[in-house]
Amino acid sequence: MLTRKALTLCALTSLVCAGCASVRTSNTARTAREQLLISGSVDRALNKVNFEPMAGASVYLEEKYLDSIDRKYVLGSVRHRLLRERARLVSTPAEADVIVEVRSGGIGTDNAETFIGSPEITLPGMLTLPEVRMATRSSQKAYAKIGLVAFDAKTGEVLGDGGVTSALSDDNNWFIAGIGPIQTGALKKEIRQSHHRQRTTPHAPLPALVAFESPAPAATDSPGSDFEFASGTNAFEE
Repeated sequence: MLTRKALTLCALTSLVCAGCASVRTSNTARTAREQLLISGSVDRALNKVNFEPMAGASVYLEEKYLDSIDRKYVLGSVRHRLLRERARLVSTPAEADVIVEVRSGGIGTDNAETFIGSPEITLPGMLTLPEVRMATRSSQKAYAKIGLVAFDAKTGEVLGDGGVTSALSDDNNWFIAGIGPIQTGALKKEIRQSHHRQRTTPHAPLPALVAFESPAPAATDSPGSDFEFASGTNAFEE
């Protein structure tokens, strides 16, 4: 057994050898939640667009009408979808069969907070009853409204009606009697699905909701296919 003197020496040695460390943290100018909400709403809006009629065509993506802090993500997402449908992206309008113009009607976030309880009340005699919150909900929503139109690069003829696609992504945090957060919303669902998605999990097919037409083929007289924009639907319903 160790003697008291030996134990004391061990304790002193531990104190001398022990050190302390500090952890430095930093935050981005825009929160991760804001960025994920906006990119999620953009993805959900573009998921309503079918770019199949662009297969095999040389496409120039016109971006001058797109004005948004997240414009690069919007453009990259449109490019990705065109490439996935085997369109050939070109760098100048002169090389293109089709010009696709992208515009934004609004891409951004809103915040809201609501609670169930009673507000702070000031009574006569400087008596104040404190605010009581039995349940609180804080919510942040991102909206994306994106317009697209396609036309023949040589003739200027519009290829279908084009259209506007809109979507939202939300993140809600509930606190009930001080317990929480209980999280709900599209953002949490998206993260949960991506966390559990396997590489072999197939992606859902894109619905045909924005109208384009295929450019006239160079070596055949067969008409191009077309598809429709789902007008009259509530663009914010998911």
